[in-house]
Amino acid sequence: MKKISLFTLAIVALVSLAGCGKDFLTREPKLSQSTEIQMASYAGLNSATLGAYYYLGSTGWYTCDRVIENEMRSGNGMKQSFKNTGRCTQGFNWQYTADATNTAMWAYCYYTASYANNVIDNLAGKADGVDVTEQDLNNLKAECLFLRAFAHFENVLVFGQPYTYVKKNEASLSEAEKLGVPYVYHTDPTALPAREPVLKVYENVVADLLEAESIIDPEYVRGGVSDKLATVNIYAIQALLSRVYLYMGEWQKSADYATKVIKSGKFKMWTAEEWPDVWTNDVGSGEVIFEVYGKISNGTNGSWEDISYITSPDGSGDPVATPQLLACYEPEDVRLTAGFRTDANSESGYYWTTKYAGKGDRSPNDVNNVIVLRLSEMYLNRAEALMNGAQIEGASALEDLNTITSNRGASAYSVVNYTNIKLERRRELAWEGHYLLDLARWNDPVTRSDADFVLGTKNQNVPFPSYQWALPIPKRELDLNKNLVPNPGYANTK
Repeated sequence: MKKISLFTLAIVALVSLAGCGKDFLTREPKLSQSTEIQMASYAGLNSATLGAYYYLGSTGWYTCDRVIENEMRSGNGMKQSFKNTGRCTQGFNWQYTADATNTAMWAYCYYTASYANNVIDNLAGKADGVDVTEQDLNNLKAECLFLRAFAHFENVLVFGQPYTYVKKNEASLSEAEKLGVPYVYHTDPTALPAREPVLKVYENVVADLLEAESIIDPEYVRGGVSDKLATVNIYAIQALLSRVYLYMGEWQKSADYATKVIKSGKFKMWTAEEWPDVWTNDVGSGEVIFEVYGKISNGTNGSWEDISYITSPDGSGDPVATPQLLACYEPEDVRLTAGFRTDANSESGYYWTTKYAGKGDRSPNDVNNVIVLRLSEMYLNRAEALMNGAQIEGASALEDLNTITSNRGASAYSVVNYTNIKLERRRELAWEGHYLLDLARWNDPVTRSDADFVLGTKNQNVPFPSYQWALPIPKRELDLNKNLVPNPGYANTK
């Protein structure tokens, strides 16, 4: 964690984003003033809050690795010889060591939390009751609470065992097996925080999100940005709560929060006719609740490492869809007919996702928005929760599942069971980074056929439970923070 703390002053490299106006996160931030000066005014705190979104757009997080790593590990994606630059190999083979594991993911999540904490800790006394009200400050705090919760939630999903597994087996697990990540509430360059238990990290995430929900103006929408859905509002908070509660097996709470979003009337399902075109929009609409805004001029733009280039048959093209995934779809399902593309000459026999086909700004290393939360997930969350005993007046699990299929050109379900829930989540959310996390919370193994494991060298199948579901803490972090305990099963040295 000291590595991260050394970057706490880097918030000054983000504060000038307030001047970007409509060019939301489209300029490389410049070092322009001290943290103390920046935090002394509402305008400075507002710009610092905007800056806290910055690293979500990094290829080490949401504009590549977070999605691609999960798809390659889950059985949805695979390596192949037609397009092979050597990328995507580690995740595909589950071949992780403390020396080279997700260091960017760990760091970017903590950069984000650190920037959010700097704002939260400096809000007091900035309201003058005329131009700046307490509600204005609360809106900034709610954004930062969301970002802090989101960052820690993302990290515990990678570096901790699944909540459902730990909760069920808490009495029999070792202390190290129950550990998640440090939950950092204050930016302190000298701090060496210890890892907290997975269950405690989730408790903290929920607490931050509930506070954010309680203080944000329900009508609040951040102004002066290109894509309003790339910043936090009450529906993003509620949608994330639905997801977190789902991952905890808190069925009624997950259903309640999914229903809040569904009933808001702010979002609408994409139809089968609309579906092929929504993924390359410049700004989100329809189903999009929260997304990461992509722009070539963004300071974090990954260019040759961006998800659009990585998943293009005209780009690096390393990750393709597995035969097992493609076989999940019916022939007329728009998610099959328009959801995948082959190479220009149709000679490879492989198919690439079209969810990151690019905005047309540049070829071949284009850019995309990456959707984090959307309406279909809320219906799927609620369907699973209702099947597990939650109750929502006027809603049923079967109707929620068929809300998805009726808008995709797929056959309706006649019954609801875990087979159908799992199938529909895989079909709808494929190549958005969900399926691996679903397998984890269901405590299901990864099972890949020979056809799904082309160019694979080890870990074709990954059992559950296994130490492998919690990745090793990066060695750099272990070296810098004596209070971090390594994850079991890896050759970690302190």
